[in-house]
Amino acid sequence: MFFTLLLITFVLSVAVSLGVVTLFKKPLYEIFSRIIQDPISGTWVRYITFATYVVGISGGVRIHALERYVTAYHNLDILELTNERWTIEIYRTIIETLQSIAWMYLVVFVFALIAYVIVRGFELKHANKPSKSD
Repeated sequence: MFFTLLLITFVLSVAVSLGVVTLFKKPLYEIFSRIIQDPISGTWVRYITFATYVVGISGGVRIHALERYVTAYHNLDILELTNERWTIEIYRTIIETLQSIAWMYLVVFVFALIAYVIVRGFELKHANKPSKSD
């Protein structure tokens, strides 16, 4: 039963991560293309995509929490996988995957916003600077 739970939480985390990656791929590409006006922006999008999978899966498959089903702690019995626990674990997997990805994207977008403000400031500075031919 434990191995089935582990496999299902893994597959569910991958599926949720895939959905988030699909949803945010175009906005990420547009943001990085604007900030990094170079073909390397595509590489950054691929890295953020990879990081999304890693963070989502590691957040959704909480090994330390699943250990309760195979190891007894502090003289307590091993938890039994009932239907109610299955429901809670599946719900928790979805929520934890989304929460982990949301925190990662928050950090990425905060730094992207800071970078955008800096890039925009340089653009405005160069646009208002009189040319030497005038």
